[in-house]
Amino acid sequence: MTEISAKNSPSLLRRLAAMVYDTFLVVALIAVVNAIALMVVVRVTAGEQQVLNAHLVQLLTALSVVGFFCLFWLKNGQTLGMQAWRIKLVDFSGGPPSFGKTLLRCCGAVLSAACLGIGYLWCLVDRNKRYWHDYLSRTELILLPKASGKATTDGTLNARYSRACGFFSSVCTPLDLH
Repeated sequence: MTEISAKNSPSLLRRLAAMVYDTFLVVALIAVVNAIALMVVVRVTAGEQQVLNAHLVQLLTALSVVGFFCLFWLKNGQTLGMQAWRIKLVDFSGGPPSFGKTLLRCCGAVLSAACLGIGYLWCLVDRNKRYWHDYLSRTELILLPKASGKATTDGTLNARYSRACGFFSSVCTPLDLH
């Protein structure tokens, strides 16, 4: 197991900022999922039932939250909030987390919050700056370096910039009224 040093670990304030960002996205996702479920129920019952069962709402909410985090973490180790704050989820060996680890992390996060948030505050006293659910799922958050804004070694930034400039110049050239 490769230890990632505590200095490469994001601060609690940075983690909380990413959580706030993701909370807005998750709340919107929950609203959309439940609205779609309500439309389906109204259509299936021909308008006789216009309220969702409370247990169905709870299930859809839980699936929305778990689905949001697991899918983003599986895709590239980052939710949108984590991308904005340069935080990435990796397993203890530094690789991408598996589906099982992301699912276990979600369940563990609920336990960390259920203990009056102590599982989250644990990173303040832990020498590796990990949450309880980091240990449970064998994953951790790392702080990514700042992007330099210059071309990367593989030229992806320059290639993207060239494609964008080429696109805009081809679109704008015919509109030039000179």
